[in-house]
Formats: sequence, C-alpha cells, structure tokens
Amino acid sequence: MAGKDYQKLARQVLEHVGGVSNVAEYAHCMTRLRIKPKDESMVDQAALRKIEGVMGVVQEDTVQVIVGPGVVNDVYQQFDQIVKAGGGAGVDLKARATDKKAEISKKNATPFKLLLRRIASIFIPLIPVLVASGLITGITKALIQAEAISDKSTTAMLLTVIGSGLFGYLGILVGMNAAKEFGGSPALGAMAGILIINPAIADIKLFGENLYPGRGGLIGVLMAAIFMAFIEKRIRRFVPSVVDIIVTPTITLLVTGIVTYVVFMPVGGFISEGITKGLLAILDTGGVGAGFVLGATFLPLVVTGLHQGLTPVHLELINSIGNDPLLPILAMGGAGQVGAAFAIYMKTKKKKLKRAIFGSLPSGVLGIGEPLIFGVTLPLGRPFLTACLGAGVGGAFQAYYHVATSAVGVSGIPLAFIVIPTQVLLYIAGLVIAYFAGFAFTYFFGFKDEMASEFD
Repeated sequence: MAGKDYQKLARQVLEHVGGVSNVAEYAHCMTRLRIKPKDESMVDQAALRKIEGVMGVVQEDTVQVIVGPGVVNDVYQQFDQIVKAGGGAGVDLKARATDKKAEISKKNATPFKLLLRRIASIFIPLIPVLVASGLITGITKALIQAEAISDKSTTAMLLTVIGSGLFGYLGILVGMNAAKEFGGSPALGAMAGILIINPAIADIKLFGENLYPGRGGLIGVLMAAIFMAFIEKRIRRFVPSVVDIIVTPTITLLVTGIVTYVVFMPVGGFISEGITKGLLAILDTGGVGAGFVLGATFLPLVVTGLHQGLTPVHLELINSIGNDPLLPILAMGGAGQVGAAFAIYMKTKKKKLKRAIFGSLPSGVLGIGEPLIFGVTLPLGRPFLTACLGAGVGGAFQAYYHVATSAVGVSGIPLAFIVIPTQVLLYIAGLVIAYFAGFAFTYFFGFKDEMASEFD
C-alpha cells in the first residue's frame, strides 16, 4: 500500500467517525487505530467496515479500527497529520483525561471491563519495547544454554544488559503512563515507580520490618500512580496558581510517598501474591482442563481489545516465580486461528476469501491474530468458534507440560525465542497441535462455502 493509499484510508476512517470535530483522542497499538469520538452516535461502523484495508471494527470506550501490523503505523501517521491540519485533537491525553471518565458510558460496561481497558491503555504504548527486550533476553538465554556463547563473555553480558534493562525500571514507565491515563503529571507518575524500586528503602524499617525494593510490583506502582494523580488534581483546586508549581507537586509527592510505603507496597504485594498463587493453583489443580478453557476463551478477549489488560499479570508472574506459564497457553488462541484459516483456504472456492486469508496468514503465524479474526473467521461466524476449540486443545497441551516463558512477547512462532530453552520443542509441538486442531474442527464442522456470501 502506497503513501497515498494510507492517506486515503485515514481520510475515509476520519470521515466515518464523524470528522475532525468529533475526534477527542487517538492512538494506536500493534494492529489498531484507536479513536475516542466525542459523540459515539456519529460513528458509522458499517461504513468503516466497508473501507478497503479495514479488517474489522470494535467499538468500546474507543473506536478500534483494525488495519493490521505495520500498516497501522503509516495510517496513524497520516491520520495524525490530517487531524492536526484540521485543528482536531492531538495525542496529549493529559489535557483531556478529566473528561474521559465522564465520556465512558458504553452499554454493558462493567467496572471490571472499564478497569481492564484503562490498564490496557497504560501498557499498550509499552508493547514494542516489551517485545524487543523479551526477544533479546530469550535469544541470549538460548545461546548460553546451547553453549554458543559463555555467560561470562562480554557478548553475553552486553546482550543481557540490553535485554533485561527495561524490566528493572519498568515501574517508572508504568507510573508515567498511569498518571497520564488518570489525568496526573507524567513526571510525578514516574516517581510512583521510583518510590517502589528505589534500593535505598532497604535500610528503612516500618512496623518492625524492613522495606524491600520492588514489593508490590507493578500492582503497587499502579495504585501509587493512580493515587498520586488523584491527590495532585485535588490539591491543585485549592492552591493559588502563582505557587502551584512549588506547592502541588511537593505535597503530592510527600503524601503519596508515605501512603505508598505504609499501604500500597504491602497491599500491592498481597494482591500480586494472590494473583500469582491463584493462577498457579488453577493450573496445578485444573491441569489440561484449565489449559483448554484458558486457551479457548482468549480469542473473545482479543475481539474486545481487553487482552492487553493482562500484561501486568504476565509481568507479575515473571517477577514472582521467574517465568510465565500463562502466556504459552493464551498464545494458542492465535494458533487455533491459523489452523481454522488454512482449513477455510483449502475448502473455499471464493477467490476474494482466498486472497484475504493468504494476505493475513503470515501475520497470524508471527503472532498477530487480528487480521485473521476480523478479516476472516469472525465475519464467517462458526469458524471463529472452531478456532477457539483448536486453541483450547493447544492450551491443554501447554498446561500439561507446564511450558513457560521467561519474558513477555508476541505469540506464534516468535514466542519460541522467549520460552524456557529446555521447553522450546514442547512449545512448538503445542503450536502445531493447535494448528491441526483448529484446521480439523473447521474443515469438518466449521465451514461451508455458502457462509462466505460477503466474499462473492
């Protein structure tokens, strides 16, 4: 797709979300242009879906236009230029964050769903660097395991520093994004992360026990950053503007610091341990059954865009036990989708559908499932369900063998680089099983060519 095509697509999207004047906020993730309209009734979902290059549309608290990996960066750039030229919104979320809460009035939106969406908004900007750091860390460990390099060599140490550096300071970035999401100052949000990871707190004793850096993990950081944003906004109401820059951040930091060490660190630690132990108990007691259910139900979460809200759960597992046994199970969602899409490709006689699948399969294999979901299986209906069943079979396999990753990354084949080195073959076997299961369920039970009338 050429530059003019990206511009055309961006203009068409803008037109069908109500124009520049109806755009409150916009951003993008790996596959989706995410637009917050001022008036949701002005959004024409049907017209958006018909735009050439649009693979699907999800309307939650934002309008999520799926255009695919790589493409989304170019479309976003064009969209940004058009909106700014028309005097529309920029990407400064802070200026509008106080209005955002009032605007979220989507039907059937439970508090838990809204919380997941806001957490997703905090972690989505971090996905590229999480993926990059995870891959570098995983490849380095694999090279050391294979004795291709020594763990004491300069090469290994450099790669380790480059790959693992993010995870030591991730709390700072999470704090910044959380503050922006909840209407606070990013720099103060960063301090929420620093308060928790600062090694100097190890020398402090509270209530007869030493504090220790990192307690509470990202849960504690989120709590502290959100509280800090709340306190900052409340204090600013009563502080004269002439001394605001001195008084507001000082009181905010002091109050949040005390509350963080007394409340958020122990409470965050309790919640983190509860999540970790709870998930491990489910996997230990549920075994293959738990793996099947988790694998089979992940794709519906992807459809709503809420799957990014699980990022802190993955990171807490790695922080607590050193690995993540949940990610390989959920990664089977994309594998079941690939198998289903290949079955449709083999069975259909419709050239338009074949072209759609052929263009989306490489992304699916590489762990980006949205093009196949919104472009192929979900519009067809039943194949989406058979893809979920295939994913469940793969998830059961991963759960049975306790396959785990050492970092966070995209699913599909690339995830093999961050799987614990001794389990890589098991992960790939589970991936292939999910491919075949998704294929078999779809080929024999999930698809008939008459379902694909919209591809005529």
